[in-house]
Amino acid sequence: MIAGHSRSHLQKLIDDGLVKVDGRAAKANLRLKAGATLDVDIPEPRDPTPVAEDIELPIVYQDSDVAVVDKPAGMVVHPAAGHDSGTLVNALLHHVDDLSGIGGEKRPGIVHRLDRGTSGLMVVAKHDAAHQELSRQFHDREVEKEYVALVWGEVQAGRRIEDPIGRDPNDRKRMSNRARRSREAVTRIVRVYHVNPALSLAQIAIHTGRTHQIRVHLSGIGHPIVGDALYGGVRRRVQADIRDVGRLTRPFLHASKLAFTHPTDGRRMTFESELPPDLKSVLDALIARNSPEDLKQD
Repeated sequence: MIAGHSRSHLQKLIDDGLVKVDGRAAKANLRLKAGATLDVDIPEPRDPTPVAEDIELPIVYQDSDVAVVDKPAGMVVHPAAGHDSGTLVNALLHHVDDLSGIGGEKRPGIVHRLDRGTSGLMVVAKHDAAHQELSRQFHDREVEKEYVALVWGEVQAGRRIEDPIGRDPNDRKRMSNRARRSREAVTRIVRVYHVNPALSLAQIAIHTGRTHQIRVHLSGIGHPIVGDALYGGVRRRVQADIRDVGRLTRPFLHASKLAFTHPTDGRRMTFESELPPDLKSVLDALIARNSPEDLKQD
């Protein structure tokens, strides 16, 4: 073991071809022989401070206090392990002049988050006072957040889910409603349109903002979000009239509505976002294959 470097870091160096034995790229299971020459090329550490990047980012609204953006699917919100560029923060640093510093140098202006695969509306703070007030509103549940999701099965409108959520002890990438250490989470199904007996289009409101909350809660009641591989929303075999779901490359989940009180002047501000093209094209195709009367509101 090389001093100052973890086993996982050395494994990555090997995987990247930066470790050589007698001039040849090493493999992780290689047994060293006496007299062998070991060369390790350790790259210079990268600057942890995010830099501005000219990445396309729809800005719905902006003033001297806040900005509201429509985050594309596939974009990570802030730099983290494996994602030190191409994030929402990198884009914000290019498009927005000032951001609050409360979130730290890697999360300037970030008051709340959306999953990488989730598209939709986010509010960003442009100075610390705005950040503090918006954070208070989120904490006190004064912010309205609604999503559109396509789910498996015939879910019913009006259902309220209150299962606490915590990190899955067996898989750190997942959250669970059966975790020992969990926090309160509240999700409400506002409206439902039955596209087909196998699919429902749901409008969902959340009163808390736990990681993967909607995905975990919907999966927990037997109605996982279509396209969500992590929580049971991908099915290999489906009937012909819903085969268009196979075109989804991410969970069918979009943050469609965001309402909050302006942190400076007290105005109640409401923003809405239509489904992005990748989700809308799938939904339109599903409706076209199913008779119009199948699309009934609960």
